[in-house]
Amino acid sequence: MLLACALVFCVSSVADAQSVQTSQGRIKVDAVVEDLENPWGFAFLPGGALLITERAGRLWYVSEEGIKAPLTGVPKAHVQGQGGLLDVIVARDFERSREVFMSLAVSQARGAGTAVYRGVLSKDGAQLNKVTKIFEMAAGSQGGRHFGSRIVEARDGTLFVTIGERGDRPLAQDLSRHEGSVVRIARSGGAPSDNPFRQQTGALPEIWSYGHRNPQGAALDEEGRLWVVEHGAKGGDEINLIRKGANFGWPVISYGRHYSGAKIGEGSAKEGLEQPAFYWDPSIAPSGMMIYSGKLWPAWRGHFFVGSLKFDYISRLSGSPLQEVEKIRGASTGRVRDVREGPNGGIWFLSVERGTLFRMMPAK
Repeated sequence: MLLACALVFCVSSVADAQSVQTSQGRIKVDAVVEDLENPWGFAFLPGGALLITERAGRLWYVSEEGIKAPLTGVPKAHVQGQGGLLDVIVARDFERSREVFMSLAVSQARGAGTAVYRGVLSKDGAQLNKVTKIFEMAAGSQGGRHFGSRIVEARDGTLFVTIGERGDRPLAQDLSRHEGSVVRIARSGGAPSDNPFRQQTGALPEIWSYGHRNPQGAALDEEGRLWVVEHGAKGGDEINLIRKGANFGWPVISYGRHYSGAKIGEGSAKEGLEQPAFYWDPSIAPSGMMIYSGKLWPAWRGHFFVGSLKFDYISRLSGSPLQEVEKIRGASTGRVRDVREGPNGGIWFLSVERGTLFRMMPAK
């Protein structure tokens, strides 16, 4: 059982506080929620409770008192490879609507695809009610790769959802398919009227940008702009500033190579295709991403924090052009799947390897 203090989580009684050395000095790392199996996403509820997804299909409610219990009413996920129950977010107006949104892989006639569901959380945190599917990608693909699946609520209340190309590279350039795109949908489902391809014959109206490989991290900056981090192949992991209607090039251009070592596409640049704001080579296998407010560490305001699934660290990036300026690494940072800023300015992250949700706070 976890201890709670003034409606914010405190360190588990069975876990010792750790620390990491950073450019802002030594930072305390507390294990907040333990014994998770393949955790993928988490979200903060008003008052101090949490929601945490496990890829196998469980959605955990962790109360203000630190009691962890599985929710009922969670839609069934297609669990295969990288697919399953993936991201979760809490609506900005949750205190009025009590709505949460989940992304997950679902079974389809020709394989599986990414879908988004909306549900209403009961007041006791025990179940989801009025669960409704508000989006499902068209014409799913075989295999268990590249579901993407981060959700971000834009300032206007619409939802951005990232979708991988499902391992079928050419589909990322096909506007008649959702594979390899960022889609923008209304909270009730459907494509907003100002989406870029809504009037284009043959194009799917939900698509906002395309030419993506497998985007697993997404966040808004202070200006409300959407940024996405996505997996490359062998090299070429990218951070992209998303623009309406833009083509981000996969698999026509890339800074990586195929796992065989063969060249990808036509090189690293082509007219009409977007360039990344930053890329890693070698790949770090990036997942969750957060852009920090500076609340507890003012020097980090506006900096990007990206989890690495391959090298077990949190990448901190800043500057113009964007550069990786620090690798935050310690005993807790094994395969970092998601990174979020907590209500009080702490930096929280999910470690798949440790099966734990951690919180970084200033050392006293």
